Amino acid sequence: MTAPPFGVYVHFPWCVSKCPYCDFNSHALKDAVPERQYLDALRRDLEHQLASPLAQDTRSVVSVFLGGGTPSLFSPQAIGEVLAMLRAALPFAPDVEITMEANPGTIERGRFTEYAAAGVNRVSLGAQSFDDAQLRKLGRIHAADETRIAAAELHAAGLANFNLDVMYGLPGQDAAGAIADIEAALSLAPAQVSHYHLTLEPGTPFAAKPPPALPDDENTERMLEGCQSRLDVAGYARYEVSAYARPGRECVHNLVYWRFGDYLGLGAGAHGKRSLLDAAGRVRGIHRTEQVRDPRRYQRDPAATLKVREVDLAQRPFEFMLNALRLTGGIERSLFEVRTGLPWSTVAPQVERAIASGHLEIEAGRVRPTPRGMHFLNDLLVEFLP
Repeated sequence: MTAPPFGVYVHFPWCVSKCPYCDFNSHALKDAVPERQYLDALRRDLEHQLASPLAQDTRSVVSVFLGGGTPSLFSPQAIGEVLAMLRAALPFAPDVEITMEANPGTIERGRFTEYAAAGVNRVSLGAQSFDDAQLRKLGRIHAADETRIAAAELHAAGLANFNLDVMYGLPGQDAAGAIADIEAALSLAPAQVSHYHLTLEPGTPFAAKPPPALPDDENTERMLEGCQSRLDVAGYARYEVSAYARPGRECVHNLVYWRFGDYLGLGAGAHGKRSLLDAAGRVRGIHRTEQVRDPRRYQRDPAATLKVREVDLAQRPFEFMLNALRLTGGIERSLFEVRTGLPWSTVAPQVERAIASGHLEIEAGRVRPTPRGMHFLNDLLVEFLP
């Protein structure tokens, strides 16, 4: 089996406003986006990380993900400069996937054409809901019609490979409302739908003061079942715990994560993972990188703020399963061995216990979560903690 696939993640840490449910590294924009200062910091970050022994391999980049925050707050010219900088420093695969996250409320009419010209060939659009009242409850700055306009512009720009984020379990929502959101999303012909349950993440305003009338577990279960059924009928296969895609349109960058591939993490708050490989492509060591979250500190000296830690042998099984068991198709035993550098016997007892409890199954040589295991994924992952 080949060496781990290699991608690049670039974080853009600003949003027009901070949504009350969001725990990502995003900061409400007070003034104009500091494009030049941030691009200069990204360049210094890239140069520093590529000078490390961790970067001394010749793998081609199969995916670039421009995430946030809101990358679409940056001009097409700035995005093009970032991509040109990466291309000059790293070999790109001919079919490299280049995704940019965007919020419908921050896109000017016609600019998707310019982002496509800059090199973006996939977009992830934060729709969240098509009910304007729900969008207001979620603190979103856009209306449902802006998502429809953005989707039309994506198609017009030749960016038909786009994802729509849609949430369920919203305040006062019932199954009919959740399914209506999915129907509205499908009418825009996305390549993928990411379907997330509203979660009260620690440290967010919603965690401190939950919105009223949140659906109970029984109602959210009905929402999930109804939405999954509708997505399945429409030809969107669930390939990951929260992602449904048309055939061949699965997100390459997400698959790099879930298959325990490697990725360079650039930008304030960005995380990365790099494997040390021998001449045959076998894993000799695994390191994770983490950048400081504060954009001001990051821009001052990205080389000084980068943290690097080694993933020791005891941690590797859990880190691998934390990613791989999100995939509905599961994994082959050989993938565990070549991505972690450990024998299958390391996790065989835990796998057997999970099979006995009904959380895992083996079919055609692949270990994969059962529907029960996918539904109670956290319970399954606990089996693999060091």
